[in-house]
Amino acid sequence: MSEPLTVLVTGATGFIGSRLVPALIEAGHTVRAMTRHPDTYDGPGEPVAGDVSDPGTLAAPLDGVDVAIYLVHSLDDDDFESKDADAARAFGLAAAASGTRQIVYLGGLGKDDDVLSPHLRSRREVERLLGESGVPVTVLRAAIVVGAGGISWEMTRQLVKNLPAMVVPKWAGTRTQPIALDDVVRYLAGVVGREEAFGNAYEIGGPDQLSYVEMLQQAAEVIQGRQLPIMTVPVLTPKLSSYWISFVTNVDATTGRNLIDSMGTEVIVTDHAIRDLVPGEPLSYREAVRRAVAES
Repeated sequence: MSEPLTVLVTGATGFIGSRLVPALIEAGHTVRAMTRHPDTYDGPGEPVAGDVSDPGTLAAPLDGVDVAIYLVHSLDDDDFESKDADAARAFGLAAAASGTRQIVYLGGLGKDDDVLSPHLRSRREVERLLGESGVPVTVLRAAIVVGAGGISWEMTRQLVKNLPAMVVPKWAGTRTQPIALDDVVRYLAGVVGREEAFGNAYEIGGPDQLSYVEMLQQAAEVIQGRQLPIMTVPVLTPKLSSYWISFVTNVDATTGRNLIDSMGTEVIVTDHAIRDLVPGEPLSYREAVRRAVAES
């Protein structure tokens, strides 16, 4: 347990940030919840105005902050790589100017020597740019985060709910290692202020390594109590898949395509060092799905 710190959470109203803020407060930290609309923020912590796409707004929320947690991205934008790079560079510079001791970033799994998708490549670039100005960055790299409100989970839930059967592309057999939202929050809170984590990247995941087909099948069993017939076809491009997903679910085509582009890359945990730093057994995929369903 680290000493109480002043922690800034960017993306405080988002899928992960909204769960992380109360966990950090419970751990004894003073938390600033950064949002573009502090007047309408009704969650815990102190709301502060800030926008990572506007560098001039970052000095005030970072003033006096020990640890900044960076949870923002632009996946719903066709130019997300450039926008995320500019935002990360500006945030790292502002954090250095304010004397922030640590930046914590939730990135994406994937081997550095793989041919990474634009989404995963961007996550790696953000890792580097956040630390470019000298503030130590602690990176947690995850695959799909399973929890109510998450984009990947909503795609899964709505596909299973809306379709009696499914046709999926060949890349749906790629292995991944999903992680429960509760475990992501636990790991993020667990590295805050931990000097041994400064400048290090950790892989985080649940205990199950599953293909996307297996994830859909297990989700159908939990959500609908039934087997989901799934047929694999050799040709279904990410672009076509994204249009299909936007038709069947409420996930927009741009976000869907940027996520789907990554699904041909195997993303599994190969280094378990995080388990020594933040002990505890992660939840199974089925249990993560049960909890997500209960909150949906």
